[in-house]
Amino acid sequence: MATAHHILTYAETLSGGGVERAQLRLTRGWIALGRRVTLVIDDPTGPLAAEIPPGLAVITGAARALPTIIRTLAPDIVFCPGNHYTGIAAWIRIALRGACPPIVAKMSNAPARGDHGPVLRAAHRFWLARHARFLDHLVAMTPATAAEAAAATRMHGRVSVIPNPPALSGPAAPDLPLPPRFILGVGRLEPQKRWDRLIAALDRIADRDTALVILGEGTLRPALEAQVRSLGLDARVHLPGHVADPLSVMRRARVVALTSTFEGVPGVLREALSVGTPVVATDSSRAIPEIVDTAARGTIVPRDDPDALVAALDAWLAPDAPRPLAVPQPGATAAARYLALFDSLVRSPQRPLPRLL
Repeated sequence: MATAHHILTYAETLSGGGVERAQLRLTRGWIALGRRVTLVIDDPTGPLAAEIPPGLAVITGAARALPTIIRTLAPDIVFCPGNHYTGIAAWIRIALRGACPPIVAKMSNAPARGDHGPVLRAAHRFWLARHARFLDHLVAMTPATAAEAAAATRMHGRVSVIPNPPALSGPAAPDLPLPPRFILGVGRLEPQKRWDRLIAALDRIADRDTALVILGEGTLRPALEAQVRSLGLDARVHLPGHVADPLSVMRRARVVALTSTFEGVPGVLREALSVGTPVVATDSSRAIPEIVDTAARGTIVPRDDPDALVAALDAWLAPDAPRPLAVPQPGATAAARYLALFDSLVRSPQRPLPRLL
């Protein structure tokens, strides 16, 4: 019986994003289940390079080289790890036409972005509606995001729900000094995450002894450091960069906060709840109420309501605030479920997709 013996996937960087972290966990699972996996990546260096699993074949190459690489290696399936990368999937389909293997993409971020004006919003909707023309299948991580993705991409009947494989805790980082009491943020220092909201909230919370730690790296570091200086928070805000095992830090945090403008299915919330740490999150994704599904686990606040953010942080920082019971992360069988999907696509006659344009 035909199987997806060889899976090819690609990325741009291993700088520490959640999409690439989940991608590497999936490749590890596929290799453990006996499949051959190739990663094509523009820049193989970065903090996540240490998480490349044994047995993963890594090819350094830009996106424009992917059609040639796919012709040469003849993989059974191409896996697109996030909707940030679907433009590359479209290029592969155009270049290879009928010789293209099935392409499966994961909807890693919200179809409706919160940072677009009217023109970009309309263009983005147009682009998403074309995904059915070059993707064979789409994977979302929760039922709510699957329904949203199917409507946006017009891929009804071709969307599956498979959560990311769980993040596993490694040894604690002994060289990372942490304050006694702190709020924790985990994510890239990029506009989407809106860490400026959290820094501004720190200046207003009642507990002046609580610090803020944000784990991650990105282009906004200088701007965030300037904000910290302007508010006189140098002694209370810590930006130590990327940390390989945020779970060990989450266990020590009083609360984990996510202040994004838009998200897909934020793994950081599931990771925090898995170690019994409460969360405060903006309403930046339809998946967040699926994760923070009871007031005992955390608080969801409007994206542009700084008073609500401060009030939620104050509530969870109160001395008598109970910590939630640990919630196991889903996705223990994610790698196997992906393989079952891949195998079904390889076995089925590949239906002709409509023209891209």
